[in-house]
Amino acid sequence: MVEQSAVFAWYELLTTDVPAAQSFYGNVVGWDVQDASTSAFAYRLCSVGGMPVAGLMELPLEGRKKGATPRWVGYVAVEDLDGVVDRLKRLGGTVYVSPTDSNIGRFAVVADPQTATLALVKGLKYGDPDAEPGGLGRVCWHELFATDAKAAFEFYGGLLGWQKEEPMTTPIESYQLFAAGDWTMGGMFNKIASAPVPFWLYYFKVADLDLAMGRVRAEGGQITRGPIEVWGDISIVHCIDAQGAVFALQGQRTKTGQADDPQSALEIGWSAQWGDISSRGRLLGSKRKGKSVR
Repeated sequence: MVEQSAVFAWYELLTTDVPAAQSFYGNVVGWDVQDASTSAFAYRLCSVGGMPVAGLMELPLEGRKKGATPRWVGYVAVEDLDGVVDRLKRLGGTVYVSPTDSNIGRFAVVADPQTATLALVKGLKYGDPDAEPGGLGRVCWHELFATDAKAAFEFYGGLLGWQKEEPMTTPIESYQLFAAGDWTMGGMFNKIASAPVPFWLYYFKVADLDLAMGRVRAEGGQITRGPIEVWGDISIVHCIDAQGAVFALQGQRTKTGQADDPQSALEIGWSAQWGDISSRGRLLGSKRKGKSVR
């Protein structure tokens, strides 16, 4: 059982085609996928080295009727779920799914005051609390595309106790690193105007970024931005899977036949192809404190 307070501890893909998503991420990220369904709930576990790191499930029909689209959901582990949900409401956030018992633990789906959505979980049943964050096949970075990054950080600091890390030197003045305890987990920054809504983006670590990019395309996905070199021999790309869920990859370049995006630069960009993201429904690496994984 994972019991790390206020860190991202689980990730879940809500999709319109679970078998296709299983094939896509199995090939792109290198996951093994096992059926973990119950008589009342269909669910699949994605594992690295035998350790579950994420889940796959169908996007609920009621969500689709309201306009929800396939998406990744990040779960933050908390010790007092009901207390955090109450505090979120006082701070101006929204509760989409009230605290509920489920196959992975007791969870709630919420949104910050700028409508970026994530989940909270208590008593997470999967994962390894001793595993090194950000290993291969795992999420290694979390990025918030915010309307107002300063206000967003104040909200999450008040809600979850996240702290500021040292300023990051990038072309984006608003980029703020944040940490939970000893882990620098990601950054928050002001999204550009063409980004339709605030949202969380999750970066999966791969050994060979060029090979993974080729597999994204071969499996019916798209590369919407990148590759962009962020430091040393590490680069990133922004992607959309075959069902429309956005995600990102981070890894080393090997130049295995992949052409660079001529528009790539050391910046965080946006593709108009992401314009169908909806904030409704369930939206859903790391080195030690003081050292980002990027």
